[in-house]
Amino acid sequence: MFTLTDDERAIRDTARDFAAEHLAPHAVEWDQTKHFPVDVLRKAASLGMGGIYIREDVGGSGLTRVDAARIFEQLASGCPSIAAYISIHNMVAWMIDKFGTDEQRRTWVPGLCAMDQLGSYCLTEPGAGSDAAALSTRAVRDGDVFVLNGVKQFISGAGTSDVYVVMARSGGSGPKGISAFIVPKDSRGLSFGANEAKMGWNAQPTRQVIFEDVRVPVANLLGSEGDGFRIAMSGLNGGRLNIAACSVGGAQAAFDKAVAYLADRSAFGAPLIDSQALQFQIADMRTELEAARTLLWRAAAALDEEAPDVVELCAMAKRFATDTGFDVANKALQLHGGYGYLAEYGIEKIVRDLRVHQILEGSNEIMRVIIARSVVGRAVQGKQGAP
Repeated sequence: MFTLTDDERAIRDTARDFAAEHLAPHAVEWDQTKHFPVDVLRKAASLGMGGIYIREDVGGSGLTRVDAARIFEQLASGCPSIAAYISIHNMVAWMIDKFGTDEQRRTWVPGLCAMDQLGSYCLTEPGAGSDAAALSTRAVRDGDVFVLNGVKQFISGAGTSDVYVVMARSGGSGPKGISAFIVPKDSRGLSFGANEAKMGWNAQPTRQVIFEDVRVPVANLLGSEGDGFRIAMSGLNGGRLNIAACSVGGAQAAFDKAVAYLADRSAFGAPLIDSQALQFQIADMRTELEAARTLLWRAAAALDEEAPDVVELCAMAKRFATDTGFDVANKALQLHGGYGYLAEYGIEKIVRDLRVHQILEGSNEIMRVIIARSVVGRAVQGKQGAP
Protein backbone atom coordinates (compact mmCIF):
# COMPACT_ATOMS: atom_id res chain seq x y z
CA MET A 1 0.00 0.00 0.00
CA PHE A 2 2.80 2.40 0.86
CA THR A 3 5.36 1.54 -1.82
CA LEU A 4 3.91 2.61 -5.15
CA THR A 5 4.48 0.61 -8.31
CA ASP A 6 5.62 2.38 -11.44
CA ASP A 7 2.03 2.38 -12.74
CA GLU A 8 0.63 3.76 -9.48
CA ARG A 9 3.28 6.46 -9.42
CA ALA A 10 2.47 7.40 -13.02
CA ILE A 11 -1.25 7.68 -12.20
CA ARG A 12 -0.53 9.91 -9.20
CA ASP A 13 1.90 12.07 -11.16
CA THR A 14 -0.56 12.50 -14.03
CA ALA A 15 -3.15 13.88 -11.61
CA ARG A 16 -0.54 16.10 -9.92
CA ASP A 17 0.65 17.53 -13.23
CA PHE A 18 -2.93 18.11 -14.40
CA ALA A 19 -3.72 20.00 -11.21
CA ALA A 20 -0.59 22.11 -11.49
CA GLU A 21 -1.25 23.03 -15.13
CA HIS A 22 -5.03 23.30 -15.38
CA LEU A 23 -6.39 23.94 -11.86
CA ALA A 24 -3.96 25.78 -9.59
CA PRO A 25 -3.28 28.77 -11.90
CA HIS A 26 -7.02 29.56 -12.16
CA ALA A 27 -8.36 28.47 -8.76
CA VAL A 28 -8.58 31.91 -7.14
CA GLU A 29 -10.14 33.50 -10.24
CA TRP A 30 -12.74 30.72 -10.56
CA ASP A 31 -13.58 31.14 -6.90
CA GLN A 32 -14.05 34.89 -7.22
CA THR A 33 -16.08 34.75 -10.43
CA LYS A 34 -18.03 31.57 -9.50
CA HIS A 35 -16.91 29.98 -12.75
CA PHE A 36 -17.57 26.27 -13.29
CA PRO A 37 -14.88 25.16 -15.79
CA VAL A 38 -16.69 22.44 -17.74
CA ASP A 39 -14.02 22.52 -20.45
CA VAL A 40 -11.36 21.70 -17.88
CA LEU A 41 -13.49 18.87 -16.48
CA ARG A 42 -13.56 17.32 -19.94
CA LYS A 43 -9.78 17.60 -20.16
CA ALA A 44 -9.63 15.65 -16.91
CA ALA A 45 -11.99 13.06 -18.39
CA SER A 46 -9.68 12.65 -21.38
CA LEU A 47 -7.09 11.38 -18.86
CA GLY A 48 -9.57 8.89 -17.40
CA MET A 49 -10.73 10.94 -14.41
CA GLY A 50 -14.41 10.97 -15.33
CA GLY A 51 -14.78 7.29 -14.42
CA ILE A 52 -11.82 6.42 -12.23
CA TYR A 53 -13.17 3.21 -10.68
CA ILE A 54 -15.77 2.49 -13.36
CA ARG A 55 -15.55 -0.75 -15.36
CA GLU A 56 -13.66 -0.49 -18.62
CA ASP A 57 -16.37 -2.01 -20.83
CA VAL A 58 -18.39 1.23 -20.51
CA GLY A 59 -15.47 3.64 -20.79
CA GLY A 60 -14.16 3.66 -17.23
CA SER A 61 -10.55 3.50 -16.11
CA GLY A 62 -11.04 0.41 -13.95
CA LEU A 63 -8.74 1.67 -11.19
CA THR A 64 -8.89 0.92 -7.46
CA ARG A 65 -10.24 3.07 -4.65
CA VAL A 66 -6.69 3.51 -3.40
CA ASP A 67 -5.77 4.88 -6.84
CA ALA A 68 -8.76 7.20 -6.59
CA ALA A 69 -7.68 8.47 -3.18
CA ARG A 70 -4.28 9.40 -4.59
CA ILE A 71 -5.85 11.05 -7.65
CA PHE A 72 -8.28 13.19 -5.65
CA GLU A 73 -5.54 14.27 -3.27
CA GLN A 74 -3.48 15.52 -6.19
CA LEU A 75 -6.43 17.22 -7.91
CA ALA A 76 -7.33 19.01 -4.67
CA SER A 77 -3.81 20.40 -4.42
CA GLY A 78 -4.82 22.52 -7.41
CA CYS A 79 -8.43 23.30 -6.45
CA PRO A 80 -10.42 21.47 -3.76
CA SER A 81 -13.73 22.70 -5.19
CA ILE A 82 -13.18 21.22 -8.65
CA ALA A 83 -11.64 18.04 -7.23
CA ALA A 84 -14.70 17.61 -5.00
CA TYR A 85 -17.10 17.99 -7.94
CA ILE A 86 -15.15 15.37 -9.91
CA SER A 87 -15.51 13.14 -6.85
CA ILE A 88 -19.29 13.56 -6.81
CA HIS A 89 -19.49 12.98 -10.56
CA ASN A 90 -17.52 9.74 -10.17
CA MET A 91 -19.87 8.62 -7.41
CA VAL A 92 -22.87 9.11 -9.72
CA ALA A 93 -21.21 7.17 -12.55
CA TRP A 94 -20.23 4.37 -10.15
CA MET A 95 -23.77 4.01 -8.78
CA ILE A 96 -25.15 3.45 -12.28
CA ASP A 97 -22.25 1.17 -13.20
CA LYS A 98 -22.62 -0.87 -10.00
CA PHE A 99 -26.40 -1.11 -9.62
CA GLY A 100 -27.72 -0.45 -13.13
CA THR A 101 -28.90 -2.94 -15.70
CA ASP A 102 -26.66 -3.60 -18.67
CA GLU A 103 -28.88 -1.30 -20.74
CA GLN A 104 -28.67 1.47 -18.15
CA ARG A 105 -24.90 1.10 -17.94
CA ARG A 106 -24.45 1.35 -21.69
CA THR A 107 -26.94 4.22 -22.02
CA TRP A 108 -25.59 6.49 -19.28
CA VAL A 109 -22.10 5.56 -18.14
CA PRO A 110 -19.97 6.14 -21.28
CA GLY A 111 -21.12 9.77 -21.52
CA LEU A 112 -20.44 10.27 -17.82
CA CYS A 113 -16.95 8.78 -18.09
CA ALA A 114 -16.15 11.14 -20.96
CA MET A 115 -17.82 13.97 -19.02
CA ASP A 116 -19.78 14.77 -22.16
CA GLN A 117 -22.55 14.45 -19.59
CA LEU A 118 -22.08 15.63 -16.02
CA GLY A 119 -23.70 13.93 -13.03
CA SER A 120 -25.27 15.07 -9.75
CA TYR A 121 -26.33 13.10 -6.67
CA CYS A 122 -29.71 14.05 -5.15
CA LEU A 123 -30.27 12.77 -1.62
CA THR A 124 -30.38 15.72 0.81
CA GLU A 125 -33.61 17.67 1.25
CA PRO A 126 -34.48 20.97 3.00
CA GLY A 127 -36.10 19.06 5.86
CA ALA A 128 -33.97 15.90 5.76
CA GLY A 129 -30.23 16.47 6.02
CA SER A 130 -28.45 14.00 8.30
CA ASP A 131 -31.71 12.04 8.68
CA ALA A 132 -31.66 10.98 5.04
CA ALA A 133 -34.07 8.09 5.61
CA ALA A 134 -36.76 10.67 6.42
CA LEU A 135 -36.74 12.19 2.93
CA SER A 136 -40.12 13.21 1.55
CA THR A 137 -39.66 13.49 -2.24
CA ARG A 138 -42.31 11.15 -3.65
CA ALA A 139 -42.23 8.78 -6.59
CA VAL A 140 -45.69 7.46 -7.48
CA ARG A 141 -46.08 4.69 -10.06
CA ASP A 142 -48.37 5.57 -12.98
CA GLY A 143 -48.29 2.80 -15.54
CA ASP A 144 -44.87 2.68 -17.16
CA VAL A 145 -43.59 5.83 -15.40
CA PHE A 146 -42.94 7.13 -11.90
CA VAL A 147 -44.13 10.67 -11.14
CA LEU A 148 -41.68 12.55 -8.91
CA ASN A 149 -42.54 15.52 -6.68
CA GLY A 150 -40.30 17.19 -4.12
CA VAL A 151 -37.20 19.32 -3.58
CA LYS A 152 -33.55 18.38 -3.13
CA GLN A 153 -31.14 20.74 -1.37
CA PHE A 154 -27.39 21.49 -1.65
CA ILE A 155 -26.96 19.66 -4.96
CA SER A 156 -23.50 20.12 -6.49
CA GLY A 157 -23.53 20.74 -10.22
CA ALA A 158 -27.29 21.28 -10.27
CA GLY A 159 -28.47 23.20 -13.30
CA THR A 160 -25.34 22.33 -15.27
CA SER A 161 -25.32 18.56 -14.80
CA ASP A 162 -27.10 16.40 -17.36
CA VAL A 163 -27.81 13.29 -15.24
CA TYR A 164 -29.33 13.22 -11.73
CA VAL A 165 -29.40 10.13 -9.53
CA VAL A 166 -32.38 10.87 -7.30
CA MET A 167 -33.53 9.18 -4.11
CA ALA A 168 -37.33 9.35 -3.71
CA ARG A 169 -39.95 7.62 -1.61
CA SER A 170 -41.87 5.07 -3.69
CA GLY A 171 -43.12 3.10 -0.68
CA GLY A 172 -43.77 3.49 3.02
CA SER A 173 -41.82 5.35 5.68
CA GLY A 174 -38.23 4.55 6.57
CA PRO A 175 -35.27 3.48 4.44
CA LYS A 176 -37.01 0.50 2.81
CA GLY A 177 -39.52 2.82 1.13
CA ILE A 178 -36.84 4.68 -0.85
CA SER A 179 -35.95 4.00 -4.48
CA ALA A 180 -33.29 5.44 -6.79
CA PHE A 181 -33.98 6.95 -10.20
CA ILE A 182 -31.90 8.20 -13.12
CA VAL A 183 -33.40 11.55 -14.18
CA PRO A 184 -32.13 13.41 -17.26
CA LYS A 185 -31.88 17.20 -17.17
CA ASP A 186 -34.39 17.75 -19.97
CA SER A 187 -37.23 16.02 -18.06
CA ARG A 188 -40.41 18.13 -18.11
CA GLY A 189 -41.15 19.56 -14.67
CA LEU A 190 -37.51 19.49 -13.53
CA SER A 191 -36.19 22.91 -12.48
CA PHE A 192 -33.47 24.44 -10.35
CA GLY A 193 -33.16 27.07 -7.63
CA ALA A 194 -30.75 29.99 -7.63
CA ASN A 195 -27.03 29.31 -7.32
CA GLU A 196 -26.39 29.45 -3.57
CA ALA A 197 -24.10 32.12 -2.12
CA LYS A 198 -21.59 30.02 -0.19
CA MET A 199 -18.56 30.35 2.07
CA GLY A 200 -16.49 28.19 -0.27
CA TRP A 201 -16.79 25.75 -3.17
CA ASN A 202 -17.59 28.75 -5.36
CA ALA A 203 -16.11 27.15 -8.49
CA GLN A 204 -19.00 24.71 -8.66
CA PRO A 205 -22.71 25.55 -8.61
CA THR A 206 -24.93 24.47 -5.73
CA ARG A 207 -28.70 24.68 -6.26
CA GLN A 208 -31.97 23.16 -5.25
CA VAL A 209 -33.34 20.55 -7.64
CA ILE A 210 -37.13 20.84 -7.90
CA PHE A 211 -39.45 18.07 -9.13
CA GLU A 212 -42.97 19.02 -10.18
CA ASP A 213 -44.79 16.04 -11.69
CA VAL A 214 -41.58 14.83 -13.34
CA ARG A 215 -42.40 11.66 -15.26
CA VAL A 216 -39.53 9.19 -15.14
CA PRO A 217 -39.73 5.93 -17.13
CA VAL A 218 -39.77 2.73 -15.09
CA ALA A 219 -36.70 1.79 -17.15
CA ASN A 220 -34.83 4.54 -15.24
CA LEU A 221 -35.39 2.87 -11.87
CA LEU A 222 -31.92 2.07 -10.52
CA GLY A 223 -31.95 -1.36 -8.90
CA SER A 224 -35.29 -2.58 -7.58
CA GLU A 225 -37.98 -0.63 -5.76
CA GLY A 226 -36.90 -0.10 -2.17
CA ASP A 227 -33.19 -0.38 -2.96
CA GLY A 228 -32.59 3.37 -3.01
CA PHE A 229 -31.33 3.89 0.53
CA ARG A 230 -28.93 0.96 0.26
CA ILE A 231 -27.65 2.30 -3.05
CA ALA A 232 -27.27 5.79 -1.59
CA MET A 233 -25.29 4.56 1.41
CA SER A 234 -23.06 2.36 -0.76
CA GLY A 235 -22.23 5.38 -2.88
CA LEU A 236 -21.45 7.43 0.20
CA ASN A 237 -18.77 5.02 1.40
CA GLY A 238 -16.65 5.92 -1.59
CA GLY A 239 -17.79 9.55 -1.57
CA ARG A 240 -16.55 9.92 1.99
CA LEU A 241 -13.12 8.63 1.03
CA ASN A 242 -12.96 10.94 -1.97
CA ILE A 243 -13.83 13.99 0.13
CA ALA A 244 -11.29 12.88 2.73
CA ALA A 245 -8.68 12.75 -0.03
CA CYS A 246 -9.67 16.22 -1.20
CA SER A 247 -9.14 17.49 2.35
CA VAL A 248 -5.69 15.92 2.53
CA GLY A 249 -4.74 17.36 -0.86
CA GLY A 250 -5.98 20.86 -0.11
CA ALA A 251 -4.31 20.86 3.29
CA GLN A 252 -1.04 19.57 1.82
CA ALA A 253 -1.04 22.45 -0.65
CA ALA A 254 -1.64 24.93 2.18
CA PHE A 255 1.10 23.30 4.24
CA ASP A 256 3.58 23.50 1.37
CA LYS A 257 2.76 27.17 0.86
CA ALA A 258 3.30 27.85 4.57
CA VAL A 259 6.69 26.13 4.68
CA ALA A 260 7.85 28.05 1.60
CA TYR A 261 6.61 31.31 3.14
CA LEU A 262 8.44 30.70 6.43
CA ALA A 263 11.65 29.85 4.56
CA ASP A 264 11.44 33.07 2.54
CA ARG A 265 10.39 35.53 5.26
CA SER A 266 12.52 36.96 8.06
CA ALA A 267 11.54 38.65 11.31
CA PHE A 268 13.54 39.85 14.29
CA GLY A 269 16.77 39.37 12.34
CA ALA A 270 16.31 35.69 11.38
CA PRO A 271 14.33 33.53 8.93
CA LEU A 272 10.98 32.55 10.41
CA ILE A 273 11.65 28.92 9.63
CA ASP A 274 14.53 28.93 12.13
CA SER A 275 12.08 29.55 14.99
CA GLN A 276 11.74 26.40 17.05
CA ALA A 277 8.20 27.32 18.04
CA LEU A 278 7.20 27.46 14.36
CA GLN A 279 9.15 24.29 13.59
CA PHE A 280 7.13 22.47 16.24
CA GLN A 281 3.92 23.63 14.53
CA ILE A 282 5.22 22.41 11.18
CA ALA A 283 6.15 19.05 12.69
CA ASP A 284 2.66 18.58 14.11
CA MET A 285 0.97 19.61 10.87
CA ARG A 286 3.14 17.23 8.85
CA THR A 287 2.46 14.36 11.27
CA GLU A 288 -1.29 14.92 11.26
CA LEU A 289 -1.41 15.02 7.47
CA GLU A 290 0.53 11.77 7.20
CA ALA A 291 -1.74 10.11 9.76
CA ALA A 292 -4.81 11.22 7.79
CA ARG A 293 -3.33 9.96 4.53
CA THR A 294 -2.46 6.59 6.09
CA LEU A 295 -5.97 6.08 7.50
CA LEU A 296 -7.45 7.15 4.16
CA TRP A 297 -5.44 4.56 2.24
CA ARG A 298 -6.29 1.91 4.82
CA ALA A 299 -10.02 2.60 4.40
CA ALA A 300 -9.72 2.73 0.60
CA ALA A 301 -8.05 -0.69 0.60
CA ALA A 302 -10.88 -2.02 2.77
CA LEU A 303 -13.41 -0.69 0.25
CA ASP A 304 -11.53 -2.38 -2.60
CA GLU A 305 -11.56 -5.66 -0.65
CA GLU A 306 -15.19 -5.27 0.54
CA ALA A 307 -13.95 -5.80 4.10
CA PRO A 308 -16.59 -6.37 6.81
CA ASP A 309 -15.57 -3.21 8.68
CA VAL A 310 -15.55 -0.98 5.59
CA VAL A 311 -18.40 1.32 6.67
CA GLU A 312 -16.71 2.02 10.00
CA LEU A 313 -13.31 2.60 8.36
CA CYS A 314 -14.74 4.96 5.73
CA ALA A 315 -16.43 6.94 8.49
CA MET A 316 -13.19 7.08 10.48
CA ALA A 317 -11.18 8.25 7.48
CA LYS A 318 -13.74 10.87 6.53
CA ARG A 319 -14.02 12.25 10.07
CA PHE A 320 -10.28 12.33 10.75
CA ALA A 321 -9.08 13.56 7.35
CA THR A 322 -11.63 16.36 6.99
CA ASP A 323 -11.10 17.62 10.54
CA THR A 324 -7.33 17.38 10.11
CA GLY A 325 -7.40 18.98 6.67
CA PHE A 326 -9.30 22.03 7.87
CA ASP A 327 -7.12 22.37 10.97
CA VAL A 328 -3.86 22.17 8.99
CA ALA A 329 -5.09 24.65 6.37
CA ASN A 330 -6.24 27.05 9.09
CA LYS A 331 -2.83 26.82 10.79
CA ALA A 332 -1.14 27.43 7.45
CA LEU A 333 -3.16 30.64 7.12
CA GLN A 334 -2.04 31.69 10.61
CA LEU A 335 1.60 31.04 9.73
CA HIS A 336 1.26 33.48 6.82
CA GLY A 337 0.13 36.23 9.20
CA GLY A 338 -1.86 38.96 7.48
CA TYR A 339 -0.83 37.72 4.04
CA GLY A 340 -2.74 34.50 4.64
CA TYR A 341 -5.92 36.54 4.78
CA LEU A 342 -5.35 37.94 1.28
CA ALA A 343 -6.95 36.15 -1.65
CA GLU A 344 -3.85 36.31 -3.85
CA TYR A 345 -1.95 33.86 -1.64
CA GLY A 346 -4.63 31.19 -2.14
CA ILE A 347 -4.65 30.06 1.50
CA GLU A 348 -7.94 31.63 2.56
CA LYS A 349 -9.68 29.96 -0.38
CA ILE A 350 -8.40 26.54 0.69
CA VAL A 351 -9.61 27.15 4.24
CA ARG A 352 -13.08 28.13 2.97
CA ASP A 353 -13.26 25.18 0.58
CA LEU A 354 -12.21 22.60 3.16
CA ARG A 355 -14.63 23.77 5.84
CA VAL A 356 -17.65 22.21 4.13
CA HIS A 357 -15.93 18.82 3.93
CA GLN A 358 -16.65 18.42 7.64
CA ILE A 359 -20.38 18.67 6.84
CA LEU A 360 -21.10 16.95 3.53
CA GLU A 361 -21.17 13.24 2.66
CA GLY A 362 -22.47 12.80 6.21
CA SER A 363 -21.47 15.34 8.84
CA ASN A 364 -18.60 14.44 11.13
CA GLU A 365 -21.07 14.13 13.99
CA ILE A 366 -22.83 11.40 12.00
CA MET A 367 -19.45 9.76 11.31
CA ARG A 368 -18.97 9.53 15.08
CA VAL A 369 -22.41 7.93 15.40
CA ILE A 370 -21.49 5.30 12.78
CA ILE A 371 -18.17 4.52 14.46
CA ALA A 372 -19.68 4.39 17.93
CA ARG A 373 -22.48 2.07 16.81
CA SER A 374 -19.91 -0.36 15.44
CA VAL A 375 -17.88 -0.29 18.65
CA VAL A 376 -20.94 -0.64 20.88
CA GLY A 377 -22.39 -3.37 18.68
CA ARG A 378 -19.24 -5.47 18.99
CA ALA A 379 -19.18 -4.92 22.74
CA VAL A 380 -22.79 -6.08 23.08
CA GLN A 381 -22.19 -9.12 20.88
CA GLY A 382 -19.11 -9.99 22.89
CA LYS A 383 -21.05 -9.71 26.14
CA GLN A 384 -23.88 -11.86 24.80
CA GLY A 385 -21.43 -14.47 23.60
CA ALA A 386 -19.55 -14.59 26.88
CA PRO A 387 -20.11 -17.71 29.05
